[in-house]
Amino acid sequence: MQINDWQKLLKKVRKPGRYLGNEYNAIHKDWEDHHVRMVFVYPDLYEVGMSHLGLAILYGAVNEQPGMLMERSFAPGEDLEALLRENHIPLFSLESHRPLTDFDVLGITLQYEMSYTTVLNILDLAGIPLLAYQRRAGHPLVVGGGPAVANPEPLAPFFDCFLLGDGEEALPELLNLLASLKEQGTACERQEVLREIAALPGFYVPSLYRVNYQQDGTIAAVEPVVPGLPQRVKKRVVPDLNRAYFPTRPIVPYLEVIHDRIMLEVMRGCSHGCRFCQAGAIYRPVRERKRELLLRQAEELVRHTGHEEISLTSLSTADYSQVEELARTLADIYAGQGISISLPSLRVDAFSVRLAEAVQRVRKSTLTFAPEAGSQRLRNVINKGVNEEDIMTATGEAFRAGWQAIKLYFMLGLPTETEADLLGIVDLARDILRQGRELSDKKPTVTVSVSSFVPKAQTAFQWEPQDRLEVIKEKQQLIRSQLKGPGLRYNWHQPEVSFIEAVLSRGDRRLAPAIMAAWRRGARLEGWSENFHYGYWLEAFRETGIDPEFYAYRQRRDDEIFPWDHLDFGISKNFLQKERQRAFAGQLTEDCRRGRCSGCGVCPGLDVSLCLAEGGRD
Repeated sequence: MQINDWQKLLKKVRKPGRYLGNEYNAIHKDWEDHHVRMVFVYPDLYEVGMSHLGLAILYGAVNEQPGMLMERSFAPGEDLEALLRENHIPLFSLESHRPLTDFDVLGITLQYEMSYTTVLNILDLAGIPLLAYQRRAGHPLVVGGGPAVANPEPLAPFFDCFLLGDGEEALPELLNLLASLKEQGTACERQEVLREIAALPGFYVPSLYRVNYQQDGTIAAVEPVVPGLPQRVKKRVVPDLNRAYFPTRPIVPYLEVIHDRIMLEVMRGCSHGCRFCQAGAIYRPVRERKRELLLRQAEELVRHTGHEEISLTSLSTADYSQVEELARTLADIYAGQGISISLPSLRVDAFSVRLAEAVQRVRKSTLTFAPEAGSQRLRNVINKGVNEEDIMTATGEAFRAGWQAIKLYFMLGLPTETEADLLGIVDLARDILRQGRELSDKKPTVTVSVSSFVPKAQTAFQWEPQDRLEVIKEKQQLIRSQLKGPGLRYNWHQPEVSFIEAVLSRGDRRLAPAIMAAWRRGARLEGWSENFHYGYWLEAFRETGIDPEFYAYRQRRDDEIFPWDHLDFGISKNFLQKERQRAFAGQLTEDCRRGRCSGCGVCPGLDVSLCLAEGGRD
């Protein structure tokens, strides 16, 4: 695209800063000097995508390599999309404003099932055939990664390959392979390229695996169609974060984005073992960065960005072995510069509150805790590992320290849930509000936010059905009717969205036509509630003959083969089955970092050692 073309376009859109590509620390490499070129695509708006730490890591990791470049692209806003289609202009990258078809690789991160229709929209706007088998020499390779790759099968017909696990080391390996094939002159043989990629550790090429079905619609087997390919594709793991690449010159957006701050990744993985949590399962093992390294990284990030907040990022930051020392040191160093320290994920305990108090010295905003369930019985079922005394002690510490607003996250529809568990949510919120009024002379507030349980692949609850829509709505109404009065607030998630998410999260390749049919009706950017249209999906299922209840509401057999069983994220299916049995028995499983090995299979299966989880100790 000529420079005048895109400049004319951007004069007509509401937020042109989304598409300029010349932000501070953006990397512009000479196109002709690099043999292999990739564009990282985040299938949502710029404000969401630029808050994604994975983008910053991979953008820097690739661009520091000689001979290869990476640029960025995001889903356009509705105004730019209309202009692109009206003027027959393909979707472009930000840095060079080249069409996405000019790149060798289109890397799309899959953070959330409700982004799937946006993925198709991006491919269509780029002029790339939606179905992988329709692509020819000269079309970019479409590569997927991210947490939704725990089960990528509904998207399998649209992608050339998927990367399982960590990408800092694996992605440059892929680009080096493509550069080598280009030099050999074999890059035009698409099937040969895919076979070479499938031989790389961590890369899954769905077209090279055949799915056989039984008469009842369940999976009979998933088998490689090419000799020599692994029966199970094992995820990639960066074993030592202290040696891994981390960006200290990240791009500083012009616009305000969702997380407008420094993100300092202190650790990766979580060993708590909450039985509903997919992230806790697929990002194992736990790996820490050393405190001294983090302090050096923080210093560089402050110098190179100008942000006024440092967020200590991980799935469970309070579990970092040196979190108190790190947080207090950072607060001491940067408080005088007007830079605050934040902890995005707090445990439900007094230690977390005292830690938050120590670092949030200026402004005390809302403190958020996630009890997840309203009764101790149900918290034991999900292996939450906290009791009501822990919760009340933590909130009491918060009120004493000056916080006036508490937010509580819960899940509706968890396996074995009863009405008593739901009323327990109401009772707990009231008890916390009463406590706040006793400990504060101001007017405290307690906000209860509930989402609907979605069974996810690679978890102990992957066998369980989701509650039917009418049941979820009844449960939401029960809480709403009881949770009333000054100081109490209630938020809930649209259950229809959770239903579609459940269909996609445990679906198979037969869902691809329905995803395409929903997109053709206008589905896109469905992570934004105003863009979600349940009717599009119902019409798409009817058109394609798909029964969505088969995927969302069906109880899986104990011995059932799942669409994702050929993808190895480290945790054994046998362990997950045992965890499921322990859940129904109300038995807790101890965190393996604090007690004995739970036998999940990650360390021997991925050839890593738990001692690396303590690598942050000086």
